[in-house]
Amino acid sequence: MLAGLWLVTATVVRAAPAALAPAAGTPVERINVTARRHDAAPFTQSAETTSLFRDVPGFSAWNTGGTTDLPVLNGMAADRVASFVDGMRLGADCPNEMNPALSLVSPDLMARSSATAGITSVSMGGDSTGGTVSVSRRPPQFARRKDSVLVTGDGRGDWGSNGGRSGASGAFTVATDQLSLRYSGAYAHATDYTAGGSRAPGKGGGRVASTSYLTFNQAVTAGLRHGNHLFDFTFSQQNVPYEAFPNQYMDETNNRTTVVNGHYTGNFDWGVLEARGFWERVIHAMNMLGDKGGHGPAPMGASMGMRAMVGMMPMRAERGMPMNSDGREAGYDLRATVNLSATQVVRLGSAFEHHGLNDWWPAVPGSMMMGPGTWHEINHGRRDHLGNFVQWNAQWSSHFSTEAGLRSDLIMMNTGRVSPYSWNAMGMNGGASDIIAARAFNAARRRRNDSNFDATLLARWEATPFLHLEGGWARKTRSPNFYERYAWGVSSMASRMIGWFGDGNGYVGTLNLKPEVANTFSFTLRFHDPLSSRRWEMEVQPFFTATHNYIDVNRTARLGPGIYRLKFANHRAQSYGLNARGQALLWHSPLMGEGRLSAVLSWVRGQDLTMHSGLYQQMPLNGRLRFEESRGPWSAHAEVTLVKAKKTVDWVRDEPRTPGYALLGLGASYRWHAGRPSTEPPTLQLDVSLENLLNQRYYLPLGGRDLSGGMGNTMTQDGPPPVLAMGRSLNLTLRGHF
Repeated sequence: MLAGLWLVTATVVRAAPAALAPAAGTPVERINVTARRHDAAPFTQSAETTSLFRDVPGFSAWNTGGTTDLPVLNGMAADRVASFVDGMRLGADCPNEMNPALSLVSPDLMARSSATAGITSVSMGGDSTGGTVSVSRRPPQFARRKDSVLVTGDGRGDWGSNGGRSGASGAFTVATDQLSLRYSGAYAHATDYTAGGSRAPGKGGGRVASTSYLTFNQAVTAGLRHGNHLFDFTFSQQNVPYEAFPNQYMDETNNRTTVVNGHYTGNFDWGVLEARGFWERVIHAMNMLGDKGGHGPAPMGASMGMRAMVGMMPMRAERGMPMNSDGREAGYDLRATVNLSATQVVRLGSAFEHHGLNDWWPAVPGSMMMGPGTWHEINHGRRDHLGNFVQWNAQWSSHFSTEAGLRSDLIMMNTGRVSPYSWNAMGMNGGASDIIAARAFNAARRRRNDSNFDATLLARWEATPFLHLEGGWARKTRSPNFYERYAWGVSSMASRMIGWFGDGNGYVGTLNLKPEVANTFSFTLRFHDPLSSRRWEMEVQPFFTATHNYIDVNRTARLGPGIYRLKFANHRAQSYGLNARGQALLWHSPLMGEGRLSAVLSWVRGQDLTMHSGLYQQMPLNGRLRFEESRGPWSAHAEVTLVKAKKTVDWVRDEPRTPGYALLGLGASYRWHAGRPSTEPPTLQLDVSLENLLNQRYYLPLGGRDLSGGMGNTMTQDGPPPVLAMGRSLNLTLRGHF
């Protein structure tokens, strides 16, 4: 178990799993990490995995589709945050990042999650500047006694009134004391949700188009335990028949992801050895669902985003725009934890990840604009990442500990020749511009190798029984992704197909981009009751990050109202802010039960020092106040969320401003233990919650622009409006365990 803090260094005791208990006299590993690890929140009633981190200060999410929000840590998002699922670093195989790693596993099936901002231990991965997010499935379960058989399982069903959301998940395990076999599956579905506010004309209520989704996840996990050795093997598959995106011109019309993941852990006299090997295949397709015109001939009323994207009115003869990608990832991860003494530990590791990608857009039959040939955006692209690290953790006294680490990362990228729909400018959408761009791209040297290194220094001091001081510095480096370097189309249509930012702009890659290097300084003061941190505690964390060669954009052309063609470029940037949290036990008695009050506050300001603008998609000052009461099998909570108006924006992207808002939510839970001890999972648990109780109408600060044409949106001189958030919703969840 990890008894951790949040976001900044925390001294943690990591005990080996029960199956791998060290021999007598072997020192327990004592390390420093920068994450807060926790079980899934009991009131998490969302199919979106980032909901597990909603109470972590400094964490937010770029709102995209219903199941695929992109994590944000202290204002840094997308590829700047390393995302790990079951120890695998997985990237997106889509120019709009519609299938990020965290979408692969339902939050119901998670056993542990962590979010680490800025100052990240070198053992937690490289090729990132914003931090690390990690989620892990439950490890294999085994029978406690020899010659016995364990049969156990759990399930969950949920329903939400807004958008007709529904979902189910479950897991079933059969195991002996040495062998374990588990099947798990999850399903989530929703139609378009309704925004808050009155449905009267001009009042803002009504359906928010392109917010529906349907997704399935399933996995089989086998485990073998022998002495101090544990092997586990997982075969998993995700199937997304469709997922709509209000802030994209395209929707996900099919996605199938297959993952094979093998893991070994061994405990020895000298320490712990871990080895992992994995393989992933992603087959991904995009087109336009019904709200944007569908796959068939687009009617006169098709969305403004679809018509503006291809620059045509009314597009009766076209049949959407198919876009396909095929991605493969494979790699290994080897690491050893060596006990130098009872107070000092060295961790060594090596990892390799190969990412291959093909991205092509088939011709549309009968189209003069998208044909007669196939558009090749990424042709046999490859991105290989070799990383090695060494990390030294030392506990100098019961009150003072340090961590120092070095990491090297070699990023090797290349791609093949590309082609537009046609080499004849007369019939091609984009005319001669894309032909010229393709020829220049094919003639250029496309191979790029980046040699990056990271370093981390952390320290923690228990100054007094009620004051802990934590702080450190980290140098983090990230190389460009496929599309930042290799997206080559320059026409209005081609460039708008690239971009995971949800802003409607078009993006063009730059071959000569340099890796961005971020230096982060952070300090935390933690005050708590000297007798027990459960009674009261408060933490305050200021941070500052200076980034050299920050990968941002320059304007190159105006494509429409509020819409521009942008080219990736290296700039100078900085981010600074403050995170805080606190909690207090109000009462604890047999008569009144337990009452607790908690609060979270986050503020970040990002600045592009080259363009003198704000960094894109920075969450404004926000906080959450939560009151919880529990007594016996009952528990309940009331929660207030406050978000300030977003006024500091990125003028280069013409990012829209959003007003502030306040939300009220209520929830309750009841647990039936059926004779089980209260420390074990309940036999049944019913959760009920009311989100946005007052049905407030508000825009998502990190939701981008509404390109779906829903809610009666029209193209204005300022471009499409921001995406409206979900209104009032009643949510029910029933869990069972046996």
